[in-house]
Amino acid sequence: MAVSLVVVKEQGDETRVAATPETVKKLTALGFSLTVEAGAGEASGFSDARYQEEGATIASSPASAIAGADVVVGVKAPSDATVKAMKKGALLIAQLNPYQDADGVKSYAAQGVDAMAMELMPRITRAQSMDVLSSQSNLSGYKAVLDATSEYNRALPMMMTAAGTVPAARVFVMGAGVAGLQAIATAKRLGAIVSATDVRRAAAEQVQSLGGTFVMVEADEEDSGETAGGYAKEMSADYQKRQAALVSEHIAKQDIVICTALIPGRPAPELVTTEMVEKMKPGSVIVDLAAEQGGNCKLSKLGEVSHHKGVKIVAHANVPGRLAGNASELYSRNILNFISAFYDAEGSKLAIDWEDEIIAGIGLTRDGAIVHPALAAPVAAEKAPSKDNGEQNAS
Repeated sequence: MAVSLVVVKEQGDETRVAATPETVKKLTALGFSLTVEAGAGEASGFSDARYQEEGATIASSPASAIAGADVVVGVKAPSDATVKAMKKGALLIAQLNPYQDADGVKSYAAQGVDAMAMELMPRITRAQSMDVLSSQSNLSGYKAVLDATSEYNRALPMMMTAAGTVPAARVFVMGAGVAGLQAIATAKRLGAIVSATDVRRAAAEQVQSLGGTFVMVEADEEDSGETAGGYAKEMSADYQKRQAALVSEHIAKQDIVICTALIPGRPAPELVTTEMVEKMKPGSVIVDLAAEQGGNCKLSKLGEVSHHKGVKIVAHANVPGRLAGNASELYSRNILNFISAFYDAEGSKLAIDWEDEIIAGIGLTRDGAIVHPALAAPVAAEKAPSKDNGEQNAS
């Protein structure tokens, strides 16, 4: 019997979708039975008809489909109704935000759902094609430069005209991870003078290879600035003080600042203080890609373009979702690659190996218990309700 997989429609203003007609076709070819909630791909430019053409069933009322599904996939954490509609032992795959949504994690365990948080994918070679943070951050870095350009009232490249020369804009990127590197590359292509900073020493070579200037204070001896998983880590108080002094001096000369720094499991580090903003020239722009995690800029207001003493501070929510078509294509391929890696074609079933490094890295709940080592000590959940409890709705 085919493994049943349901693609839910996202809630609120989320424009992305967890499967596209392309990945539906490939999952169907693997042997999955696909159901897509009506309208799930509309905001990303994928019609219900296109999903049907590739073998999916469209569910106008997804409650029954979710109740019988072996796998439920989404972009963000599902609604309470969706969780309650899932059967015991079903697999939930989405970006579940476990560090900020402890109640959600408890609800998955209580329902007996095996929940996988895709944003916790370990940074190992085998998992690169499944890394949703990388695929989505790449688009965010690109979009951040476009957003900055649209708010900045001058040109980015140097222009030599008969009336005089227009100087190139100076762009400073804070954080040289995936988003930061794409922002550097995009700003450089548009003709800006680009500099960047990061706590990780290894980032210097990457920044320079893209034509940027690397700005960094010397870290403590033997401190690489990154975790074993390749993420930036929180630095010592002394390092933060020295880095802040350097950044304060550098930022006053910049036209555009793009903030991308995040630390997994923690609020975004505050990198741009009110004092730093006030040193910037009127007409300058700050784009804060970390706004959803508290912001790298103290003055960021999530979902707004605000102003402070002549400086614009851009803090859009869900930046990848502002490029919904591409973001959905990449995210859905991440999901496809993950599912394919743990699918037993001969037995026509999922073969989840909880000892596998990937599953151990993203698995939150199993058999009614919270099992992820980075969360609170694993505790057994209350007895899971029967599989026909609860009602519908979308993720």
